[in-house]
Amino acid sequence: MRKSIDINCDVGEGVGNEEKLFPLISSCNIACGGHAGSAESIAICLELAKIHEVAIGAHPSYPDRENFGRVSMTILHTTLIRQIREQLSVFTNICNKLDMPLHHIKPHGALYNDIANNRNLALVFLNAVEPYRENTYLYVPYGSLIAELAISAHWNIKREAFADRNYHTDLSLVSRKGENALITNAKDVWEHLLLMVKENHVKTIENMNVPIHADTYCFHGDTPAASDILTYITSKLPEFNLQLKP
Repeated sequence: MRKSIDINCDVGEGVGNEEKLFPLISSCNIACGGHAGSAESIAICLELAKIHEVAIGAHPSYPDRENFGRVSMTILHTTLIRQIREQLSVFTNICNKLDMPLHHIKPHGALYNDIANNRNLALVFLNAVEPYRENTYLYVPYGSLIAELAISAHWNIKREAFADRNYHTDLSLVSRKGENALITNAKDVWEHLLLMVKENHVKTIENMNVPIHADTYCFHGDTPAASDILTYITSKLPEFNLQLKP
């Protein structure tokens, strides 16, 4: 029996490579205006998701297009809740027009990292997305505080790991300010991913194998070689009895 693997990808971020990416993934995280994206780009991504039977997710962020949502913000909690709900409202309105169900929500960038270990901010985020709890998954980091709090609040979660990012031994991601934050060689990405999938471990930059368990694996669509890397990855899946499935 083949084991299924969910490969998700951040899309709709202005790169314009979605037509190459969608045939190679099983779920997607579509920017909805906070760090990138527009109603037009959301609709384009949703149409591609429908064609390729890819599960659709909203990718809200801090309202910070200037820094692509990758810088932590000091922002009133009420303002952040309003901003996240506005992004999700735009996104779900387009989903409804196309009769496409929202599968998951995955926060983007600095917001994703901040709620992983900041209790107050994690609770603010859960407040913001509460209207979607009944029928929607949250994609959250394995072993994170947001994962623990989401489960306590009766969310369905999918634990996420990053196929194209390096980790520290505490399972924090290597800062993008560092040269080794991203893994850009396709074979290296495959080895990184395979260890997580087959052995539930990740090799850190400190050269240690650390336990990690994931239900979904992320690739960043804004990486210059994203489509080439994913083409290589999907070509390798059958060799190890793996198949794409959200």
